[in-house]
Amino acid sequence: MNGELNALDRLVALFSKLPGIGKKSAGRLVYHVLDADPSYARTLAAELAGLHHAIKRCGTCGSFTESDPCPICASPARDRSLICVVERAQDVRVIDESREFQGLFHVLGGLIAPLEGVNPGDLAIAQLAGRVRDEGVREVILALNPTIEGDTTALYIQKFLREKLPSRQIEISRLASGLPVGGDLEYTDRLTLSRSLRGRIKM
Repeated sequence: MNGELNALDRLVALFSKLPGIGKKSAGRLVYHVLDADPSYARTLAAELAGLHHAIKRCGTCGSFTESDPCPICASPARDRSLICVVERAQDVRVIDESREFQGLFHVLGGLIAPLEGVNPGDLAIAQLAGRVRDEGVREVILALNPTIEGDTTALYIQKFLREKLPSRQIEISRLASGLPVGGDLEYTDRLTLSRSLRGRIKM
């Protein structure tokens, strides 16, 4: 053998780079595709190839969308006095599907983590202050994961908004402690998330 990977091995290697997918799970996915009708593989490949062309970042909130602004930012039915701040774009879907929150969203693009080279200037914190100032926001809900990085980021945002907008009476709150310490919003069940939103704590 010359040591070169064949098509199956290369696809397993690609799938295994996805979050939460190990080599065994990647192998099962690849064999599932092989066992399916060839049209399924062609459709999957076409959708993946066109993903970055079809999906973009919303220029307002930073979430992924096919239209700019995204449907949430463009909706006249949303409560524009509330902004829910999240770490990642996928957190928007998780919270919106809970049906508990009817305001707007703001995606930071990460959490402050100096050891990993992520500083406040790397996140969309200044843009958040601009939205709060310009859009008549009265409450900012920090829906960040209950981790050291999440806590650090929440405290920094609170201080940043107070310093940048001293004349504004803005209520800043965090999700209640129904979320497990070190947990991830993406894997939180809808009931727990709803209770955490309803019982949010002022900062």
